[in-house]
Amino acid sequence: MLKRFLAAVGIGTASAANAVPGPYADDATNLIYQLLFCDNLELFQKQHTGDLRPPWTVLFNKKSSSTDLQALANDESAESRVRVLAYNALRARGEKSPDKILLGVILEVGMPEGLDTLAAFADGSARYINYTGKMAIVEGVPNPFQKEIKEVLDSSKPIITVIGPWDKDRLPPPSKGMIRITFLVSDGLYFGQGPTEQMQQERLANPVIISGVKLLRKLTEKSTEQGAAANP
Repeated sequence: MLKRFLAAVGIGTASAANAVPGPYADDATNLIYQLLFCDNLELFQKQHTGDLRPPWTVLFNKKSSSTDLQALANDESAESRVRVLAYNALRARGEKSPDKILLGVILEVGMPEGLDTLAAFADGSARYINYTGKMAIVEGVPNPFQKEIKEVLDSSKPIITVIGPWDKDRLPPPSKGMIRITFLVSDGLYFGQGPTEQMQQERLANPVIISGVKLLRKLTEKSTEQGAAANP
């Protein structure tokens, strides 16, 4: 299923010679995980196997004009991760991005068995990677999860009003007993993290965690229902 999804969106699976690091046992799962954060355009380009067409012709071309990148970043109909990549490219050129436009939220939970990762994006898409490497993928709208995805985004907005972007390399995945919430914002990558119990009691983080749990439950319920229907 994962390989079919990657092929459908024009992304190749990682080869042994080009393995992708990450918290999961499978390189293809690590690829999906790393692409969530939109902080490595080169990784998108290396793994792209589909026809080269917009928006990739703009993002992958170092000679693309800032005007074209700005149009892509501001296009509310574009995929959220594409917009994040465009904003990142503009900042890399020394151009200022608008502040506080939230385009994605990623919750990582360090479980005793491994890492659970849930991502929700402003375009209505979502990803869930279980610590086993199994995943649920939501693409396109309308979809049955739009309400829960929007709640994750809405509950995150108060946090980004009081914190700012991280100006260093992204940290390694959180360890067991830790929760990290990463925010993909027009002016950079924001995050907050802490021990699970502490984050659950934190006034601003708690609503994000609760909304994330609601989305996760619905994703897993639908996946279970679909699995049962496929195997009567």
